Amino acid sequence: MTVTAERPAEVTPRRPDRGPGSRADGWIRRAPLLPALIFTIIITQLPFLFTIYYSLQSWNLVRPGSRQFVGLDNYVKVFTDSQFRQVALNTVLLTAGAVIFSMILGLLFALLLDRAFFGRGFIRTLLITPFLITPVAAALLWKTVLFDPTYGLINFVLSPFGAGQTDWISTFPLTSVMIALVWQWAPFMMLLTLAGLQSQPHDVLEAARVDGAGTFAVFREVTIPHLRRFIELGLVLGAIYLVNTFDAIYMMTQGGPGTASANLPFYIYQRAFLGFDIGQSAAMGVVVVVATIIVSTFALRLIFRSFSGEES
Repeated sequence: MTVTAERPAEVTPRRPDRGPGSRADGWIRRAPLLPALIFTIIITQLPFLFTIYYSLQSWNLVRPGSRQFVGLDNYVKVFTDSQFRQVALNTVLLTAGAVIFSMILGLLFALLLDRAFFGRGFIRTLLITPFLITPVAAALLWKTVLFDPTYGLINFVLSPFGAGQTDWISTFPLTSVMIALVWQWAPFMMLLTLAGLQSQPHDVLEAARVDGAGTFAVFREVTIPHLRRFIELGLVLGAIYLVNTFDAIYMMTQGGPGTASANLPFYIYQRAFLGFDIGQSAAMGVVVVVATIIVSTFALRLIFRSFSGEES
């Protein structure tokens, strides 16, 4: 007769209540982060909750006693406002154009700086300088020194060709702001892509050249796939910052003529601090924040997926 011995069931070791790896130890390690977390909640989430509360009110400071609860009526007016739709389109065009052209210029500058030549350090410092200038100072520089119709350098250079009397800011307001933003953000994209270029494995490049691949083929088949995550990171970070552009528009065009160069932050500022319409401006702010969170979350997931795929 055969006796079968049953294997005793495995017992999962109980996590100790104290000591390394315990739950109490985890809370002890997280305790130094609590003040920063509380401070972040106070300065970010509480104002957003107040904004949501104000967005449910009909409140115009010009009319005392007009404050009353209207529910989602402000949101309905936001989505039916033709100016809001035009400003939203301006925001998309300004952000996408500035980010894309900044990345193209940054990639070109990075390719130039990726090779050794005399004075490379000095040239790199000069190319980084625009990103270090205060945005307000940069906007004033472009408005008064370059785009001025009478004393601007652009008209001075173009005057021999018969185009020296153009008022660039009034004629092309959105394009003028975009050019100033591209000038300021191209160095940031250059630094990102230059870091990606310098992290390329040289043995892969040498192997591609030995196999007979030309310069353009190596760039297309080896360099661009390697730079993909750096380019995606630059596009997302640039879009997150540039969608909040306010100072360049305020200093250069004041959103005009009309709303031709206004973006969403500047339009919200106009409705809140020039039109004194607290309810609708708060509703616009909530809509913009929710839309930005959705787009940013989607873009960041794509980036994390790209980084995880590269590591695997």
